[in-house]
Amino acid sequence: MIGAAPSNHSRPADTRRAPLQLAAPWGGQGYITDLGGPVHWIEFNPGYGEGQPLQGPPIVFVHGLGGSHLNWCLIGPELAAGRHAFALDLHGFGLTPGSRATTSVRANARLVDRFVREVTGTPVILVGNSMGGLISILQTAAQPGSVQGLVLIDPALPLPRGRVDPRVTGEFLLFALPGLGEMFVSRYLMRRSPEQAVRRLLEICFADPSRADPEMIAADIALAARRTPTSAHQASVRAGTFLTAARSLLRVLSLRRGYFTMMAGITVPVLLIGGEDDRLVQVAAMREASARFPHWESVFLPGVGHTPQLEVPGEVIGIMRDWLDRHFTKET
Repeated sequence: MIGAAPSNHSRPADTRRAPLQLAAPWGGQGYITDLGGPVHWIEFNPGYGEGQPLQGPPIVFVHGLGGSHLNWCLIGPELAAGRHAFALDLHGFGLTPGSRATTSVRANARLVDRFVREVTGTPVILVGNSMGGLISILQTAAQPGSVQGLVLIDPALPLPRGRVDPRVTGEFLLFALPGLGEMFVSRYLMRRSPEQAVRRLLEICFADPSRADPEMIAADIALAARRTPTSAHQASVRAGTFLTAARSLLRVLSLRRGYFTMMAGITVPVLLIGGEDDRLVQVAAMREASARFPHWESVFLPGVGHTPQLEVPGEVIGIMRDWLDRHFTKET
């Protein structure tokens, strides 16, 4: 017995309770399913739908580069009311192992496709942040029948022409350099404590790090401690899988025309949420996407950074709940 499992959804038989339950304080139940290798995922409000009418399609949350299922714990429980809601760890992130062969954005898009077909059931509403937004776009464009709606929270987008943010460009250029990128990331992984690594991410991803939830910080540090390499070899492997993801992300974004063409072909309802003080995805890029696709619903949050769902979760819940109620809330 694995406890409450997703109701009304096809689920592989080889699913077991995850040994580490970091999302438990927020009502998230963790599982591991073999999808060509062990994949960790959580369900918020597990067991909902048993004898109760569902009010819309399931939600699947997809994290960004360096993120995990924990990125969704501050909004997942509220948005799970009346529907199933899941968050998975992509290959190479969170509690899902990965390799250079599995951590590219296209490989992780294939993982999302398999997850929504074999674990949650389709069609779903995909909610993606940063790289997870790009992966959600890839899935919606390639398999439109699997997605009913798309929420993009500060999604990875091509930079507007002539616009470069010097604060983060240098680091990403270093990621792109063979050899130097591996050395930089390996040294970073070995020299930073779990707490230092989490604090550094807060500085990059939040406009105001003081907004970070203390309990979430503690959970992130616990996850970082579990992932911290204990040898130079482990650090090298971790660096390789991370850089495979980062470099593949940059390659997709460099194909500017093809990326916009792919987005133009999306016909399901789309909600774009952007932090105006995002250091990683410039608000100018998100405004350009909003202007190109006026049928999308776009909301821009002043004084907010790259992860609004963590920095201002109440605002994101309100925006998403309104959009879900207007487009998808119905008894099923």
